[in-house]
Amino acid sequence: MKHILFIVTSNSITGTRKHKTGYEFSEIADPYFEFIKNGMTVDFASILGGKPPYVGYDESLTNSKNFMVSSGFKRLNSSHELDKIDITAYDAIFFPGGLGLMTDMVSDPRIKNIIRYCYENNKVIGAVCHGPAALLNVTLSTGQNLLYGKKINCFTKEEEEMDGHELNEIIPFMLYEELIKQGAIFSYTKPFEPYIVNDGNLVTGQNPASASNVAMKMINLLL
Repeated sequence: MKHILFIVTSNSITGTRKHKTGYEFSEIADPYFEFIKNGMTVDFASILGGKPPYVGYDESLTNSKNFMVSSGFKRLNSSHELDKIDITAYDAIFFPGGLGLMTDMVSDPRIKNIIRYCYENNKVIGAVCHGPAALLNVTLSTGQNLLYGKKINCFTKEEEEMDGHELNEIIPFMLYEELIKQGAIFSYTKPFEPYIVNDGNLVTGQNPASASNVAMKMINLLL
């Protein structure tokens, strides 16, 4: 049995406008059910532990509605504090999006150490939408930046604009630009269409519509 750790933001406010944020609900719900139906176990950790904030719940989305009443959601609301996680117990880690982690995961040394350990030990690393922000500023044991020469994607500038995410007022930086600055090879598709990129043990998805596909590719790599 494979064990997946979802690592979730604890941040509820972003930008100078103090915009409400957290994790994007469907970006946990959709991958959660993909992993579960393939016989994998899912645990949840967050920066602070406990109940992480969320945005974007839509009861018309079947997975989201089902996740809201699931045992998984109850466990998520009692998420493990990151400091108390034994990362060696997991086969993969997954970073759901939402704007929150653009603040609390970009430079957190615990996040950087976990990602470096997982990458260098061939564990699968997945991230979707704004989730790849967690992959910034990871220095490998060789001294090289994790992202250098890696094929990566994330929420695009056009999607940010369509969602009204003004720079500084809501988002602290343009994610795709920062990924490129650290050496990533960035690719994308039309706004809000599913799109994923796989490079070795890294799997990234562009937007909420890509979350299930990220999970399915991770499952393929794990099996």
